[in-house]
Amino acid sequence: MEQGSEENMESSWTLLSWLASGVMVFGGAVPYIPQYQDIQRTNNAEGFSTRVCLVLLVANILRIFFWIGKQFELPLLLQSVVMILTMLAMLHLCCSIQSSNRVSSKQHHITDFLTIAMHYTAERLQQLELKIIICVLLKKQSHLHLGCPGDLDLRYFWSWGSFEDYLIFCFAFTLLCAFITFLFLDWVLFVEALGSLAVMFEAMLGMPQLLQNYNNRSTRGMSVKMVLLWTAGDIFKTTYFVINESPTQFVVCGAVQILIDVAILLQVGYYGQDTRIKLG
Repeated sequence: MEQGSEENMESSWTLLSWLASGVMVFGGAVPYIPQYQDIQRTNNAEGFSTRVCLVLLVANILRIFFWIGKQFELPLLLQSVVMILTMLAMLHLCCSIQSSNRVSSKQHHITDFLTIAMHYTAERLQQLELKIIICVLLKKQSHLHLGCPGDLDLRYFWSWGSFEDYLIFCFAFTLLCAFITFLFLDWVLFVEALGSLAVMFEAMLGMPQLLQNYNNRSTRGMSVKMVLLWTAGDIFKTTYFVINESPTQFVVCGAVQILIDVAILLQVGYYGQDTRIKLG
């Protein structure tokens, strides 16, 4: 009788474990469903910060290479793949909406940014070389100031006009990570640093949205359901990390994310109250 009870408990625990793993894999993508629906319904993507997608794409690409160097739970690896696909879907929708709403014909592309950056670097290297030669000849010290040209506006770095530009960035970043990772794969310190970098980016997930709300002095266009699901998901996954004794980086990441989620929810209350005062 006791043996049957133990078997039932073990099977229940196994089922619960599988359920928790499933939630970990797909749960991270769920908060973006209401935001996706809101953007489709309003035909407006201005309230959603696409830099959230940048943070998550970088974080999850780095996490995949961290897994290659230090194998952790498989659900966390699968979660990264699902999140990358989700962020690409969000970017594709935002690009489609912005393209249909665009009044001006002026578009920014990753190739434009890279071309300007290369020209700028070449010019500054020539100027630097010339200044060094002059300093040597005159035997004087000089303060070398290298400013950023007006055309190289970092505000347009992640504000490109087509979805293909974002795919090019992801492909190039993945190739760079692959090259560096396989070069230093046997170096334990590098692998740990890679994991820390991945979770640091992920911990900053809500920061672009937090800053955009602050700059706009409004949370209009942002899905509150998305943030509530962020908070619930972050609490769940932080608990999951602790129970499964995941690497310390993951636990710290979860704790920071919860704090940022709470800060965004406070913005919802504060700016919502401010809007009611203005209307009333």
